[in-house]
Parts: sequence; C-alpha cells; structure tokens
Amino acid sequence: MPKFAANLSFMFNEWDFLDRFAAASDAGFTAVEYLFPYDYPVEQIAQRLEKNGLRQVLFNIKAGDWAAGDRGLASLPERRSEFEASVDQALQYAEALKVPQVHVMAGLSSAKDPKAASAYRDSLKIACEKAARKKVTVLIEPINGRDMPGYFLNDFDLAAGIIDALKLDNLKLQFDIYHRQIVHGDVTVALEKLMPMIRHIQIASVPKRNEPGTGELDDNRIFALLDRLGYSGYVGCEYRPAGKTLDGLASWFTGAKRGA
Repeated sequence: MPKFAANLSFMFNEWDFLDRFAAASDAGFTAVEYLFPYDYPVEQIAQRLEKNGLRQVLFNIKAGDWAAGDRGLASLPERRSEFEASVDQALQYAEALKVPQVHVMAGLSSAKDPKAASAYRDSLKIACEKAARKKVTVLIEPINGRDMPGYFLNDFDLAAGIIDALKLDNLKLQFDIYHRQIVHGDVTVALEKLMPMIRHIQIASVPKRNEPGTGELDDNRIFALLDRLGYSGYVGCEYRPAGKTLDGLASWFTGAKRGA
C-alpha cells in the first residue's frame, strides 16, 4: 500500500487551517500537503508540523490572486517579475519547512499561443534554476478543463513533452489520477509509461472528487500497481470528503499505510 499525505486544503475543513495539522496527525497521517502556506508565518507552520510529528511533502508556488481568479503565472509573460518573486518566496518556505518539492501552476492561457508557450518554458527554466540551489524539485501538473477552464497545462502528453524537451534534472511530473481520468482515461497505462518522470501522485474518485473507492475507478487496483511499479513517493489525498472527513477516512483508509 502506498504512503498517503492528507491534503489540508481539501480535507479536515471542519477545523481552522492551523488546527488541521493536529487533526490529520490524530487521524493517523504522518505527512501533509496543501495548496498555499503564504497566509501564515513560516514559523507557525513549522511549529505545527514539529508538534504533530508531520512531514510537509508539497505545496504550490503562489498562483497570483487566487480569489480574483488567477490560477498561476508561469505562462503569463506580462507577469514575469511577479512570478520570479513568487518562486523566491516559495523556496524560502520550502527551505524552512524542509519541503522537497513545489508545484508551479501554469495559469489561464492557451497552449496554442506561442507567447504563452514560450513564457511557460522560460518560467520553468527560471524556477528550476532557483530551486536547484535549494535542492528542491519543481513539479508541473496537468489539470482538466472541466474543473479549471482555460488552464494552460490541460494535457498529459503536453506536460511529458515539455519535461522531455527541457531536460532539467529537477523538473518532474505531478500525476493526479482524478485529472488523468477526466482528460484522457488510461490511468494505469499512463502510470506505467510516465513513472520515470513522476515525482508525486494525487488521488480522488471520479467523477465527484470524493473519497477513493467511491467512483468509477478501482482505486485499490491502482494502489497495487503503484506498489508493483516501485513508486516510493507519497499519494496526496486531494479529494473533497462527501461528508465529515473522519467518516470518509473510515470508509476506505482502514489498514492503509498513512505515511512514513
């Protein structure tokens, strides 16, 4: 069974954000992820991680003004300086929290726009160069257009092609099983093919994005495949509990290895 990390942006929303660390630990997790840490001083988050025996495995580089509709800056050439500042801020948090990888969101633009495509690649080069100095890996994640209309990186083949073309040692793929099933299907085939470039995996049921085991995929079969493929990273639980978080965990998580 893979190692699981609780996504504190999606799970444990019955608690205030800083209290979710203790809630996740009490539920049996030893690893967490979430979207953004920047509303809180890094010292507060570090204290919650240490107090609750948790490892932070992932967060996103700031994606612009999320409340105003921004979904990343990397493909927006006119916001390059803001993007670079967000990379610097993310790496400060990553270093202080001992986080090995950060996710760069691409932004809302067309992959067919040459300026956006060029800006995206240049932004990844900049992010990877900065991150390499801190020994941090940069992740990119294809996101389906139903959940995030207009997102630049909405195709797994495009993501894999970019990683292959840039040939940056610390640029890897974040493979979200939920997004893969909606965009392309062929989840198990894609996992086998893309595993050499995958650094992080996320899970949610399809189509409602609830607990694993409640949708159209055989999630236990996928977990068994990850074991056979030798995947040693974490599986982030980026799902929306259908009811109370703890009730949902009890329905599928019994006996699972919840981190290490």
